Formats: sequence, structure tokens, C-alpha cells
Amino acid sequence: GTRPDLSDAQETKSVAAVAENDFIAEFKLEGLKPGTTYYYASVGSGPEGTATGEIFQGQFQTAPSVEAPGNLRFCVMTCQGYPDRGHPDGHDIYPSMLALKPQFACLTGDLVYYDNDAPRATSVRLARYHWERMFSLLRLVEFNRNVGCYWLKDDHDTLTNDAWPGMRAGELAYAEGQKIFRQQAPMDDDGPSYRTFRWGRDLQLWFTDGRDFRSPNKLPDGPDKTIWGAEQKEWFTRTVKASQATWKILVSPTPLVGPDRKDKHDNHSNDSFKHEGDEIRDWLKANVPDNFFVITGDRHWQYHSVHPGTGLNEFSVGAASNEHAGGTPGFNPAIHKFHRVKGGFLAVTLQREGASSQIQFELRDVHGEVVYTWKQTRTAR
Repeated sequence: GTRPDLSDAQETKSVAAVAENDFIAEFKLEGLKPGTTYYYASVGSGPEGTATGEIFQGQFQTAPSVEAPGNLRFCVMTCQGYPDRGHPDGHDIYPSMLALKPQFACLTGDLVYYDNDAPRATSVRLARYHWERMFSLLRLVEFNRNVGCYWLKDDHDTLTNDAWPGMRAGELAYAEGQKIFRQQAPMDDDGPSYRTFRWGRDLQLWFTDGRDFRSPNKLPDGPDKTIWGAEQKEWFTRTVKASQATWKILVSPTPLVGPDRKDKHDNHSNDSFKHEGDEIRDWLKANVPDNFFVITGDRHWQYHSVHPGTGLNEFSVGAASNEHAGGTPGFNPAIHKFHRVKGGFLAVTLQREGASSQIQFELRDVHGEVVYTWKQTRTAR
């Protein structure tokens, strides 16, 4: 309901939590009002229908209508290792993000590490254990029950480092990893893994998938080698060009700008996928030159980069903890406006004043302190 005391609440039908789906009960809410805070309570019952009492309460916000001015804040995070969480109850970024009261958050992949964090996930049971262990941490529970989130996957929470379709890790097949992510992460099971959402008049978001459609990393680069796949690229260019939003943001599990290490071969900033990377960057320069930005996960350091050839701005949110930070090739003055090898997250704020809209990107440390700010203003559409 829309009241904190739930006096106007509607009750959804019961959903069975069963072992085959790791005891996850998923249901859809329909008919929600735009730009509204909703409150909810989850109630459980035993196998005989005996009530076990309220499990927990929480809240979430719905996106405003397309006509509503964009005044909002959202947070973006990535790369959280279990042994590197920095606190027994979970990573410091979660209470730090929650304190900002964001309208929503984006979890951009590598949310668990099947390969790096013991025990290595070589079976469905062990893969599920990684999710159960991480997302039962008190700080993560507190955040996720009070903030609506968009979930993206990358390599470590699909199978293993730099993975592509057809690979295996022991008994765990790549296709099983894809299925487990959809079980664990709230998503529309009937829709594709790539999605776009409008948040009011001034913001549209795109979430791409870099694991479901990619070519093997080891193939020679060329026009047929892809990370996104033809269908996803067509969807992306068509919907971006059609959008009338003041600001357009791609939230990507992996970078388009970088720069990355010379020995990496897994993303669009690497030479291994340069052809498709150039194709996407050149298209963006020609079609949305001044109001399109990329926010990327995957990298364990924070940065603001500007692509030398196209002027594309990219913000890397950094690892979820200081203990998990590292791996950078170093500061590059020809590309970086900012570079920091520490953990943290990104907060993005939109503010409308009259006919003008301002977007502000804030890279913050794990405790929520701002370490870098960049902003831009334009006449709203």
C-alpha cells in the first residue's frame, strides 16, 4: 500500500518457495501508480498453512510518468567479494548508499565471485550457496528491502572470469549459470536480459547484457565478433535514437572507454573487441553527441574517462570495498579526468529548475564521502 502502516494495503496471492528454485518466491506487482512510494510486508506460512508471522517490512519507489520533471537520485555499485567485504555484516557502501535515500540503485554485476571466493562454485548447489551467503548479510538485506534495484550480471556471477557461452566450471555449465542469475536476481523472466526504463521527462536508462550473446574472447577481431549480438545492438540504437529524454545513460557491466590493462581481452575497451567497440562509440558520437553517458561496472578502480576519438564520457563506479580495489593500468592524462584506486560507488542526481535540467555524477568512497564531482546542464526536452 501507499501508507507506512499498510492500512490501505492489498494482499497478493501466496507463492510457494520450493527447493527446486532455491526457496525463492517471485511474484509480479501490476497497476502501480507512477512516482509513488509503496510500503509492503512479507508474511510466511508453514507447509500446512500455519502462519509463521511477518518476515520483514520494506518500501520502494516507482518511476515518475514521462511528463514529470526529473528530480531524483540513484546509486550504482559493482564488484563485491565476500572475503573483501570489510565488515562482518556486509560492505560499507550499503549503509552509505541507503543514507542518500536513492529512488533506485543499479547492481551492475560480479555480485558474487563463483571462481575467486572459496568454495569455488563447480555445481548448482555451490553457486546457490554464494548467493545465499552474500545476500543474507544484514547490511545487504536492509538496503535491498528499502530500495528498488536493477540487476545486471557479468562473468564472475555467471560462471568464471572472462567467460562466454558454452564453457563449464566443473559440473556447472554456462547455461546453468545464466539460469541461476535469473532465479536469484529480480528480473522479468519473460523478457530479454537487456532492458530500458524511463524515469520522468529527463532520464532514460539502458541496461545491456554482455554475457548472453558474446563471441568467444579468443576469436580474431572483426565485424562478426560481438559482445552484444546483432539483436541487442539493433534494439540499443533504435531505442536510444527514439528517446526524447533530456539525459540518456547506459549502465553497462563492462567498459566502452576504459582504458583497461593491455593483457585483458573481455570488453569493448580492449583490442580484442575493438571493431564492435568502435562501431558503438562512432554511432553514439553521430547520434547522441552531448547528452549520453556510460556508467560501467567490472573495473576495480574509480574513474571518469573521456574517449579521445568520440568524446564519450564514462564513469567507473569502482569496487564495493577498499579491500577489493586494484588492477588499474594507471592514470592516463590523455583519457582520465579522474582516477582513484579505492572502493566506493557512484551517485547520480538530476535537478530540474525551470526549463533547465542538471545532471551531477558523484564518485563517493565506501563511507559516502564525495571524492569527485562532474555536472552538466542543458535545456530540458
